[in-house]
Amino acid sequence: MTDLVVISDDGPVRTVRMNRPDKKNALTLPMYDAMAAGIENAPQNPALRCLLIAGAPTVFCAGNDIGDFLGMAMGAGALGVPILRFLYALARCELPLVAAVQGNAVGVGTTMLMHCDHVVAADNARFATPFVGLGLVPEAASSLLAPRLMGQARAFELLVMGRPMDAEQAKAAGLINTVVTADAVEAEAMQAARAIASLSPQGVLASRRLMRGSSDEIVARIDEEAELFKTRLKSAEARTAFEAFMTRKK
Repeated sequence: MTDLVVISDDGPVRTVRMNRPDKKNALTLPMYDAMAAGIENAPQNPALRCLLIAGAPTVFCAGNDIGDFLGMAMGAGALGVPILRFLYALARCELPLVAAVQGNAVGVGTTMLMHCDHVVAADNARFATPFVGLGLVPEAASSLLAPRLMGQARAFELLVMGRPMDAEQAKAAGLINTVVTADAVEAEAMQAARAIASLSPQGVLASRRLMRGSSDEIVARIDEEAELFKTRLKSAEARTAFEAFMTRKK
């Protein structure tokens, strides 16, 4: 486990919090493992009825840690096992998922929200998926889930063209549910999580299964994307894009 992810239970709600604000909550492989564990073992606590994913007061998640990303690109050219473990955990989770988003949600910071049942965002939130701009492809089954959520045109604009969305645009697109001021995000998200937790557990479970469909379909798309991602990571296009990105960072 890592202290860069904080897992806390409060009655029927478990909060899985990304806790690396100095690096804009860019996710390392150990962070992926810790978040996956927090989701996977939640059913072991029968009191839990809902999971809440949160970040820091100023940033939700900047996507993958660039160091880990470059290591994957230079190595086997594959998504790390902890990343897939986390994505599978999201896809197979049977407890309702709520998210509290403040600041930027980039890459997986946005695509993980497509697995959530209720998303509260700050009016300063910004959503972006710069995969294709880095010579890559969408991940986290977003190529399947985004068109279902927002339609083909908006999904293409977000995932392929890489155009960011502000909070109101994301709400209009169906990516998030509620927009509030930044200082109200966590309270609003917890209120929603507790409201969901107060409902009939079996009623929520059955309804959610009907609405989400087969998790096997989502997992299969995660795997399909991961294979393409692996190929793209080793491509000249991706290497050139990463080198340009690192040059800009310096």
